[in-house]
Amino acid sequence: MPLTPALLAQAATELIARRTAARQGPRLPELCRPADLEDGWQVQQEVTRRLGQPIGGWKASLPSPGKLGAAPIYQPSISRAAVSAVTSKDAVNLEPELAFVLAHDLPARAHAYTEAEVDAAVGSVHAALEICASRYSSHAGLPFPELLADGLVNSGLWLGPALTAPAAPAFELTWQIEDEPPMNAQAHHPDDHPRAPLYWLANFLRERGMSLQTGQAVITGSYAGVLALPLRRRLKFDYAGLARFEVAFNA
Repeated sequence: MPLTPALLAQAATELIARRTAARQGPRLPELCRPADLEDGWQVQQEVTRRLGQPIGGWKASLPSPGKLGAAPIYQPSISRAAVSAVTSKDAVNLEPELAFVLAHDLPARAHAYTEAEVDAAVGSVHAALEICASRYSSHAGLPFPELLADGLVNSGLWLGPALTAPAAPAFELTWQIEDEPPMNAQAHHPDDHPRAPLYWLANFLRERGMSLQTGQAVITGSYAGVLALPLRRRLKFDYAGLARFEVAFNA
């Protein structure tokens, strides 16, 4: 049976309390725990309604059996500042990504958006860092509907400079902690095509009577997994010359 409105509200209220207090907790009580993807999506949407913060972006990934890759990124958690605040205490978990920033709305409508229409709505593509933090004490091994309810571990987004060339499915990623030796990885998009999840998201939201809006930033998957990096240190990133930037994160 789907979760009732009262149980959706109970689950959302608990996740909001953890989010606003920057704390973690155990799994939700069994009665209001989402058991399937639709329940997880509905809890996530109830969090958005009750939190009352505008959606400044989305994270997306192509769906697969048992997984649904869509979660809002709330505007107050998006930063472009050279020194950015996070809720972490000891380190910050970052995912190097690309963000597609919309120059035009993609409103809900009856027929599907083509890839060309979605491409035409993208105003710019930026280097970005997803800030990851769960509202669960341990999210490893949790059923996916519970992760979906909590926004897929998203805690914010750092939006970097626009790319100087078209987005690529793979490139050499370099990052450096202040003046320590740089580290490298062969970065590769998990879906092979960095725009593929954006195309899917536009139509997933459309089918549910929702829209992508001007100014929203859509991230579509980490090119290098999760990087656990220190707070209060200058971090330098180079996306193979496509974008270079420095940023620091403070608790």
